[in-house]
Amino acid sequence: MIRRAILLGTGSALPARAVSNAELAQTVDTSDEWIVERTGIRNRYIAGDGETTASLAADAAQAALDAAGVAAQDIDLIILATATPDQTFPASATRVQAALGIDDCVAFDVAAVCSGFLYAMTVADSMICSGAARRALVIGAETFSRILDWEDRTTCVLFGDGAGAVVLGAEESADGARGILASKLHADGRHNGLLYVDGGPSTTQTVGKLRMKGQEVFRHAVVNLASVLNEVMATAGLSNSDIDWLVPHQANARILDATARKLKLSPDRVVVTVDRHANTSAASVPLALDCAVRDGRIKPGDLIVLEAMGGGFTWGACVLRV
Repeated sequence: MIRRAILLGTGSALPARAVSNAELAQTVDTSDEWIVERTGIRNRYIAGDGETTASLAADAAQAALDAAGVAAQDIDLIILATATPDQTFPASATRVQAALGIDDCVAFDVAAVCSGFLYAMTVADSMICSGAARRALVIGAETFSRILDWEDRTTCVLFGDGAGAVVLGAEESADGARGILASKLHADGRHNGLLYVDGGPSTTQTVGKLRMKGQEVFRHAVVNLASVLNEVMATAGLSNSDIDWLVPHQANARILDATARKLKLSPDRVVVTVDRHANTSAASVPLALDCAVRDGRIKPGDLIVLEAMGGGFTWGACVLRV
């Protein structure tokens, strides 16, 4: 028998306030045309008072639990991917645990920025397959609006806030056809200066602001995302033609288009939500996944690939049979 981590349910949560490009242009030196042409973004959500990374994560987690038909008390593992935790410590995952009314389970955060959800999925998969967990909540949640320099028009227009979550469960079968089939993760810390936050408790004792060299990040993203997708498909013993849906990190429409061309994938097989949500960092992949599950595009039996790249650089991909 083969033990796999299978997808039981998905969920997401967004702040109450939606901010269009036109509204953003009232306070930032930009325009709807400039943003759409360069990024494909038309809207983002911005967290308000009382909305935090942990509160959005808890709402997304509850939606995933409801979709899965799993009680919160049946969860024995929570991994929250975020670069914008509520506190330096403890982990925001423990705040989610408390909000869901779970008395005791393993709960911790993963910090790999936009790749964080892929890192968290891979860790949860390993723990489920080893028998260390049976039911896991894997969440990506961010409030990037709190670390943006709103005077830097080249970066502040790119990001938004939100959360996405999945419930994974252990399943044993003779063929192991369902569930997570393969994952690949990478990191290269030599590129720290291309995408980072200029603060931290150990250096400046401040939260800091996001800094990015966009053109160089774009170049690395297209190469790395195409490479890791080919790598993970080879590990799973599959070809790109087997992919029903690619669910990529929603950073920029041009990156999504360029990656699809490089992989010779039809744009019709790529889930795109960057126009609605902007770049929500670790939340973007699970947000896009939940949208495609709920609108009926992703169906049972479909083969999907999740992939992302973020600051560090970190990048990764995961092949999953729904």
